[in-house]
Amino acid sequence: MKIKEQLKNLKPYQPGKPIEEVKRQYGLDKITKLASNENPFGFSKQAKIAIQNSIESLAIYPDGYAADLREKFAGHLEVSPKQIIFGNGSDEILQIICRSLLSPGKNTVMATPTFPQYRHNAIIEGADCREVELIDGYHDLEGMLAQIDKETAVVWLCSPNNPTGTYIKENNLLAFLNQVPSEVLVVVDEAYYEYTQVDDYPETIKLIDQFPNLIVLRTFSKAYGLAGLRIGYGIAQSSLITQIEPAREPFNTSKMAQVAALAALDDQQFIIECAKKNKQGLEQYYTFCNEQGLFYYPSEGNFILIDFNRPGDEVFQYLLERGYIVRSGNALGFPTSVRITVGTKEQNEGIISILTEMLVEKVAN
Repeated sequence: MKIKEQLKNLKPYQPGKPIEEVKRQYGLDKITKLASNENPFGFSKQAKIAIQNSIESLAIYPDGYAADLREKFAGHLEVSPKQIIFGNGSDEILQIICRSLLSPGKNTVMATPTFPQYRHNAIIEGADCREVELIDGYHDLEGMLAQIDKETAVVWLCSPNNPTGTYIKENNLLAFLNQVPSEVLVVVDEAYYEYTQVDDYPETIKLIDQFPNLIVLRTFSKAYGLAGLRIGYGIAQSSLITQIEPAREPFNTSKMAQVAALAALDDQQFIIECAKKNKQGLEQYYTFCNEQGLFYYPSEGNFILIDFNRPGDEVFQYLLERGYIVRSGNALGFPTSVRITVGTKEQNEGIISILTEMLVEKVAN
């Protein structure tokens, strides 16, 4: 057997340690996970009821076209049903795009640091990755434009960006789209869209009619709280969706994911409340950082990246031993930072208290 050369230096995604394993290792009764940007408030009760009512149908394949969800969701987004593609999380949509457009000899442009799966999937397809450093945590759009040439197939924009939480302003995105060649696909990944609170965040879906080379990705994993069911989606002009659909696996979204997403759409008050509580949680961290003189990026996601001016792995370990799992910035391109998911008010207070103790210990030493 001859495996693709590009796989030899790639590492598979490494999830965090299971909570029960951490409990045993450190003798802890309780673990608070604030590492994967999951919704600390769970998911809509309406989705739970819908799942329970559908249990008896698990022996039957799901609707591969997700027709019911497609029709309802199209109305929610005010687009045509033919403009939507569903995936096993938005991660699968990324993979579908790479399978459809990238190959040896092609290149793709992205920021760095950003969501690593853009690069990961592009490398598997044998494409060249052109990474452009963030400027003060924000996408360098001019620098990205300069990297585009006749072999560029895809440009990736993560907004809000993971791991910084920064976003691309409406006027900047529009200016960028107007300069990208029409044959180059622009992917705007908006996994954290529902958490955004700023007035100048772009209404990207409304731009799709104007730009045939634009696709917007979103997910039910974050604000909707359905990460365990894995369902995300892309929105673009129907002609583009039709062209990439053959790269989608059959029955790629489960029956439970579809019925839960259908029900979750009816509970927009849940989303509004989660976004409100998330904003309040971010303010807790901003206050802490300002009091301690720590650098952070103002975030439009449900997470915050904080620079502790010491190895991120060290901060990660300190918190882990005290029952909190976060994400070290070492693997995210920010070696002296950690990324913390915004939790409940009580969870935020708990981790801030421990971080304060850590900083006091550092001063004492």
